[in-house]
Amino acid sequence: MDKRTHFSIWYLLFAFLVMFFIQSVLFGPNVETIPYSDFVKLVKQGKIQSVVLSDKLIMATPTPSYVEELKASGKVPAWKLKKHQILTSVRVQDPKMISLLLSHNVRVSAKLENKWLTNFLFSWILPLILLFIIWSYFFNRMGQGGPGLLSIGKSRAKIYEEKETGVTFQDVAGQDEAKEEVREIIDFLKYPDRYQAIGGRLPKGILLVGPPGTGKTLLAKAVAGEAHVPFLSISGSDFVEMFVGVGAARVRDLFAEAEKRAPCIIFIDEIDALGKARGIGGVAGNDEREQTLNQLLAEMDGFDTKKGVVILAATNRPEILDPALLRAGRFDRQILVDRPDVLGREAILKVHARKVKLADDVDLKVIAKRTPGFVGADLANLLNEAALLAVRKGKDQVGMKELEEAIDRIIAGLEKKKRVMNKKEKEIVAVHETGHALVAEAVPHGDPVHRISIIPRGIGALGYTLQLPTEDRYLMTKEELLDKIAVLLGGRAAEDLTFHEISTGAQNDLERATDIARRMVMSYGMSEALGLVTFEKTPRSTLMGETYPSPGQVKEYSEKTAMLIDEEVKKIIQTSYDRVKEILNAHRDNLKRVSEALMEKEVLEGDVFRKMIGKESEANQKEAEVMES
Repeated sequence: MDKRTHFSIWYLLFAFLVMFFIQSVLFGPNVETIPYSDFVKLVKQGKIQSVVLSDKLIMATPTPSYVEELKASGKVPAWKLKKHQILTSVRVQDPKMISLLLSHNVRVSAKLENKWLTNFLFSWILPLILLFIIWSYFFNRMGQGGPGLLSIGKSRAKIYEEKETGVTFQDVAGQDEAKEEVREIIDFLKYPDRYQAIGGRLPKGILLVGPPGTGKTLLAKAVAGEAHVPFLSISGSDFVEMFVGVGAARVRDLFAEAEKRAPCIIFIDEIDALGKARGIGGVAGNDEREQTLNQLLAEMDGFDTKKGVVILAATNRPEILDPALLRAGRFDRQILVDRPDVLGREAILKVHARKVKLADDVDLKVIAKRTPGFVGADLANLLNEAALLAVRKGKDQVGMKELEEAIDRIIAGLEKKKRVMNKKEKEIVAVHETGHALVAEAVPHGDPVHRISIIPRGIGALGYTLQLPTEDRYLMTKEELLDKIAVLLGGRAAEDLTFHEISTGAQNDLERATDIARRMVMSYGMSEALGLVTFEKTPRSTLMGETYPSPGQVKEYSEKTAMLIDEEVKKIIQTSYDRVKEILNAHRDNLKRVSEALMEKEVLEGDVFRKMIGKESEANQKEAEVMES
């Protein structure tokens, strides 16, 4: 990083003090203060040549003979004695002093004290200096430890030199397609002449899109590490401050810095904080963000890719970005960094397992199959949690048992073994979880049960039924969604059949089941009464499935249609509930047997549960097929 010299008032003040010291000590007269009585004696002895009287001081110049006398006596160091020696004394009210001086032929003069310089210094200069210091301090604090007031418009990008990223493609696993896409950037940065010879150019901006934790930032650092070029990293929220124009100034400074270091890579993380679509909400406070976005758009239009500057950005909410940011000539190439599949999860586990001591019984392929939906950050956290559990148990290696326990901890939450439930509540939870498990094994599209537990976990879970899919899925049919709703309603139906009363334990199950049913009706066109129509206009994240309601949104359907939607949702839930009660009625013996075993053991593994209900051979056959695939 190049060193910049900034002007500071402290340099000027230091230079002034040095000049003052040289002038006063080396070239100025030597001033010595003496008592008034000694001054009178020197006058009577004829050793004073002249005096200058002021309101408060007497400044006397001794005769040359007296100066020589002082040198000869050695009472005063020789280096202190100068040609221009001055003796000062405090002036007292002595009416005979003037006549005394005149009688001994002492030349007398008076000095009118002019205090304008002192008054100016203490009244204006010193307060301004103090104000400047206080002002700089508070602006530095408001800048969150940044470079200070005089450079508030400077970019806050972290700059990594060629070998400082410390990340290569060997550190990025499970994203083979994304790595192949960005290899073209590396090739362009290393050999730009190949592309320029045939008139080709690299896209100015490349947007990395993917759910949180999939490794978008890691991939960007790996590109810089493989290309051996500087890497300028900044977050989208670092541009906007409370001061108008600061964000645009930082954008200009960022691109100016990048051109100096070309070839290089600019990486803007969480660009949705800066590049949100303009005009949404109409709040006046958004003006500064929009000005910053406009400056970014102008800079991307203005710079030339032939200089070797490539812009990478990352977001997990591409649907809210401004269309002008995604047009051709800006971020015109989008690379999906998606959740890894089972092979990708195994590769990621191998990367993170390099620094972890694993026992011989650990099979990362099995762990990868049991962690569907996990992203790279989750898998890294999984190995770390397993290592912490191993240390807590006094082990020097991480075994399969610790990895399994870490999976349960991440999915279901922290186990609370010391929470005491009364017998009635414990029986209700056991029946509830058994109902989930029985329906999951009974419906044709249910995921296999991996573990049933009535040990409280997390914030409010009194028990859980863990299902693990046998393969990664990207589409779901109507029958599969109905089976999913059925499994969610299995706990409430089991309570109703066993105790003929219901509890509050199914609140989360009902919420999730209702959400699936409403999406089937409003989004997926799976209602016969409403037909192939979608009614949901709320912006929905394409990556995380979350909705982001916009203010003042108007429903584009009538109240009659809204009532019909509600009726269809209720119909799906009620039909699924009746179906679940029929399934559990046919398995009353298994419901009682499994719930009693769960009351006794608190945890049942999937294979033990299937053996109890007579499905062991079928489960083993399915597991063998999965392992072969």
